[in-house]
Amino acid sequence: MVAATSPKGNDRELTITRIVDAPIGLVFKAWSQPEHIVRWWGPKDFTCPSCEMDFRTGGAYRNSIRSPDGEDAWMVGLYQEIIEPSRIAFTFAWEDTDGQCGPQSLVTLTLNEEGNRTKLVFHQAAFATVEDRDSHQNGWTECMERLEDYVELLARNPAPSHAQQPLN
Repeated sequence: MVAATSPKGNDRELTITRIVDAPIGLVFKAWSQPEHIVRWWGPKDFTCPSCEMDFRTGGAYRNSIRSPDGEDAWMVGLYQEIIEPSRIAFTFAWEDTDGQCGPQSLVTLTLNEEGNRTKLVFHQAAFATVEDRDSHQNGWTECMERLEDYVELLARNPAPSHAQQPLN
């Protein structure tokens, strides 16, 4: 694992780079199938009790994350671009309890094959404020750590029983 997190360039952007010990196809699958997303989506100690997705360009998604104290937060968006197995771009907005969305940003995930490893570059922009960016940095970093743990476990032992075990 090699990791870097930085608010690069514009102060309303976030970039997270990781080298994952798993093949590119497996990392892409972890982002493109709800049965995988629910195993790693969200910060440390959070769960993902709901993941609805129409994984195609123009398709919508709606996911929830649940905090350790039981509070749910919902995020919604549309897939803007999907190039298997190397790129996924989608809009991202928090949804409040009335179904209203907050400021929208664009998330771009770029995957590059490096032997049997995958370089993952996560980029989100533009945040409404620097404070908004900063509030997402820790959450996304922990989320990427959970993703990395999950796909590396699957890569080491792809037995179906391991795919059913949540990693927190």
